[in-house]
Amino acid sequence: MGSSRAYSPDQPKPLGGHAVLALAYNGSVAAFAVKQRRSGRGLPDRLPPGDLLLLSVGTYKLSRLIAKDRITSFVRAPFTRFKGESDRPGEVLEEPRGAGVRRAVGELLVCPYCLAQWVGTGFLAAYLRDPRLARTVAAAFTIVAGSDLLQETWVAVDKRA
Repeated sequence: MGSSRAYSPDQPKPLGGHAVLALAYNGSVAAFAVKQRRSGRGLPDRLPPGDLLLLSVGTYKLSRLIAKDRITSFVRAPFTRFKGESDRPGEVLEEPRGAGVRRAVGELLVCPYCLAQWVGTGFLAAYLRDPRLARTVAAAFTIVAGSDLLQETWVAVDKRA
């Protein structure tokens, strides 16, 4: 892609792959919006703060699980290269590999911040269709995030003792 070389001559960037991912994301959001409108279901005026917090923490944890967890490395493996163990328990360090769409997917899959947009949108879509189900799934990931926090707190306290 000519514009990619002009944009970043020393470090090739998969701009075409990023465009494909942006199209997939935005196309999915648009398709959901059309389906939501056709279903006759309205949108809430606002989400209750407790639901926002639950979905936010669930999004945080699921995004990290996809991007960093040792056990989910099989999902990332076609798009990433293992670099080593992380200093965080149960997490690994990886880098994207390949070119084009493959590299763009790898960049997405190793970035919990990038994945949060996709995961959060998925949680919100689920919430709009079936709030109880979305709360239940988000609660599971929120419970795990809380457990992680307690585990890391215990390790920090235990190191001082």
